[in-house]
Amino acid sequence: METIFIIMVGILILLAVSDLVVGVANDAVNFLNSAIGSNAAPLRIIMIIASLGIFIGATFSNGMMEVARKGIFVPELFSFNEVMIIFLAVMLTDIILLDVFNSLGMPTSTTVSLIFELLGAGVSMAVVLVLKNDESASEITKYINTGRALLIIAGILFSVIVAFSLGTIVQFFTRLIFTFKQTKGSQIIGLIWGGIAITAIVYFILIKGLQSSSFAGKGTPTHDYISKFQTQILFISFVVWTLIFAVIQLFAKFNYLKIIVLAGTFSLAMSFAGNDLVNFIGVPLAGIASYQDWIASGAQSPDTFLMGSLSAPVSTPILYLLLAGVIMTLTLWFSKKAKSVTETELSLSRQEEGFERFESSAISRSIVRATIKATDNLAKIFPKRFTNWINIRLEKEEISTKEKKENVFDLTRASVNLMVSAILIAIGTSYKLPLSTTYVTFMVAMGSSLSDGAWGRESAVYRVSGVLTVISGWFITALVAFTVSFIFALIINWGGIFAVGIILAIGVFSALKSKKFHKKRVAENIERTKINEIVTSEENIFERCSINVISILKSVNEIYAHTIEALGKQDRKKLKKLLKKNQDVNKKSKMLKDNIYQTVNKLMEDSIESAPYYVQVIDYLREMTHALEFIVLPSFTHVENNHKPLLDKQIIVLTLISETIDVMEKIIIETIEKEDFENKEENIRNLQIDLLGYINEARKVHLKRIKNNEVSTKNSMLYLNLLSETKNIALYMINAYKSHRDFVKDYNMSLKQ
Repeated sequence: METIFIIMVGILILLAVSDLVVGVANDAVNFLNSAIGSNAAPLRIIMIIASLGIFIGATFSNGMMEVARKGIFVPELFSFNEVMIIFLAVMLTDIILLDVFNSLGMPTSTTVSLIFELLGAGVSMAVVLVLKNDESASEITKYINTGRALLIIAGILFSVIVAFSLGTIVQFFTRLIFTFKQTKGSQIIGLIWGGIAITAIVYFILIKGLQSSSFAGKGTPTHDYISKFQTQILFISFVVWTLIFAVIQLFAKFNYLKIIVLAGTFSLAMSFAGNDLVNFIGVPLAGIASYQDWIASGAQSPDTFLMGSLSAPVSTPILYLLLAGVIMTLTLWFSKKAKSVTETELSLSRQEEGFERFESSAISRSIVRATIKATDNLAKIFPKRFTNWINIRLEKEEISTKEKKENVFDLTRASVNLMVSAILIAIGTSYKLPLSTTYVTFMVAMGSSLSDGAWGRESAVYRVSGVLTVISGWFITALVAFTVSFIFALIINWGGIFAVGIILAIGVFSALKSKKFHKKRVAENIERTKINEIVTSEENIFERCSINVISILKSVNEIYAHTIEALGKQDRKKLKKLLKKNQDVNKKSKMLKDNIYQTVNKLMEDSIESAPYYVQVIDYLREMTHALEFIVLPSFTHVENNHKPLLDKQIIVLTLISETIDVMEKIIIETIEKEDFENKEENIRNLQIDLLGYINEARKVHLKRIKNNEVSTKNSMLYLNLLSETKNIALYMINAYKSHRDFVKDYNMSLKQ
């Protein structure tokens, strides 16, 4: 019996390490976003500062560990065996759930997941006990600390509203004071504001946070000293930092706002480690403590030994906390999924327009429409001079393309994000309320983005849709966490250690699938980045445009040829893969078209005449990928529905057409690469004539087959559609070539002038 529980404890320890990795990958990036988004320092420096914050903040987690032990369920009513089942169900659920969200690049709350997992597993075992003891269903509530659970949940939900509201209000007045343009007046006020900002961070992190630390908690000499002289400490902090900023402003060419952002990153990292470390190691440590208490009792029956000891005050060894800090730091440095979660939040708070990850929805459109109407009505209430003054203060400054690339938003907004987030999380920590770091930092960032005008008329519906998607994901987190943990607890209670093994296998399978999915998302992001470099790179924009044109032409030709081949062989699996490849090339052409505005702006810096030709090229490429979709999809559908295959004669004709397109595509690409438009012009024209002739002749022959009842309706629909869309591809390819030819000639001519 003891051996089984040793294995369970070992599994909990392994799960603790895994949970630290998947949890930090989702959660810890929240305190990096502001520094990264504002480019406050090189990434390596930001990571080092955040790592130091984690190490120090890890020692602040001691008081929060009680949440995992007695915050949700009443431990004295559960036996050692039941408590271990709860802990295993929670950890297994947590790892699977967070890994899925990481793969999707969606920020979720490790705090909410932990609480609802504890609640789900606790309720599950409570149901088992009620049935076992033949109690009424209403008795389930006595096993759950409903008051504490509701308080925690209410605190988390309330923090969402408060975080968004404070982020909006503080950013509005901050921007009103400083504007987007640095003036002498704003610089002087900035010194005072900077001193207040860091002093606030010092107060809520170093003073409030120390109350729950393992070396300076209540009753220690350090705590008593700080409590006695806290007013003096805060005053000295304000004066010293204000003077430091003044010296920097006078004698050094360095923006002191960077110090505030980096200090905020450090402090928020401390808050994160102090508040959220319980989410990763609280349950495993409680499991280890439970095992030690059971052994100390003389290894009584695990079904009768009640875990009232978990209600006692907890003191976590600092070694455990620091080891957890090491794992968290390593995850920050090396996790690829952490970067994906970061990109989601930064894309939603980006100051400038660009590619929007989320599509608009009916709800987001309604919200934006109502907001615009409410804003217009509100503007009528205030005097026009007042609203004009506000508009002037909030007027954005034109920035260079290089700055747009490097900075998602400016240092002023970054400092607000960090200061407000750090204060809210530190308050939650000091009152032992496990606020969600994700919810707080995300909603503060969204509030400041809204207030800062980042959600303009061109991007508002997409940003609002993104925020709603993330928030809906939070509710899904709670529901899934509760349900899965509830089910896992029942399965483990029924199957014991063998059930744990099966669930672990499911977790490994899920991790492998999510890794594959994430790898695909990363590849798509890399492709999107390459396209975006067209408008952000200082290199020759013309060369990058040519590379993308050639890439799409090659992809279209390859997919078309393989589609005809797979259709002839009735190869369903290959057609399905080709359908996916076609979706990918379709996305690429769409991204190119979505970037036309920025690309044309960049092109017109060198040549006004060449820009319209580039627009034509992209339009033809987009239409070409559409035509390809109307070839691949019907071909797959035809085979998928087990219709009769095309006639051998039809496949021979389509193969001949495919080979002709292949020759034409290779000549066009060679011509584009070498910029030799004169020598190959006649060859391309002749191939076009031959190709169109093949298609017209094939159509005539097929019409005779229809008249003679040689083919079915499904055959005719597919074959005629293939011929029609193939003709479109050929025409779009030729037109794209001609437009690119004119684009190259005019662009090169403009450079010579």
